[in-house]
Formats: sequence, structure tokens, C-alpha cells
Amino acid sequence: MKTQVGTLEEFVIGTQKSLEIGSDYVLVLRSISGFWAIEDRCSHDDNELLGGEITEHEGTTPSIKCVRHGARFNLETGKALCLPAVKAVKSYKAWLEDDLVWVEER
Repeated sequence: MKTQVGTLEEFVIGTQKSLEIGSDYVLVLRSISGFWAIEDRCSHDDNELLGGEITEHEGTTPSIKCVRHGARFNLETGKALCLPAVKAVKSYKAWLEDDLVWVEER
């Protein structure tokens, strides 16, 4: 099920928003390379990922760093990229359509 989460104007590059979608909190963000959405919790200790540093390198998918213990997650797949997290978080498809930002569970 796709859910509208905002407008292009609300999501300037660098914007991060945590939204309740169904029974999950989903972190929706816009980086230089596009729109991304993952479960807003670190699989290591359930800390929110909102406010985490985004890392982008040409040719690779961006990642987000948990502000609490430094675990890093792939923004496309939700895969844990480094300790202390070893389990992935849910990932969502996020896209822009007619100036509206949409999210859908993969």
C-alpha cells in the first residue's frame, strides 16, 4: 500500500522526517541522490535513526548512521553495514510523483 508522506517543498535536500505508517515508524528523507525510507529504529538497541548522518559516495547506495552507537544501515535495503548492529531494518520504496512524496513497503 502506498502512502503520501509530503510534498516536494517539504523535502528539501537534507530533510529527515519520522512518520507513523501503519504500525511502524518510518524515517523518510531526501539526500543528494534521491528519496529514501527505512524503519526508524536501530536494530541494535531500538534507538531512532532520525537525525543520523547520511553518507553518500558516487556509485554506492547512501547509508545512515545511528547517533547512539554508530551502527550504519543501507538506505535502500535496510541492511546493517557495521557493528554493533547485525540485523537489517525494514526498507521502503520512496519516490516523487507529481510533486508528492510517496512511500511503499517493499
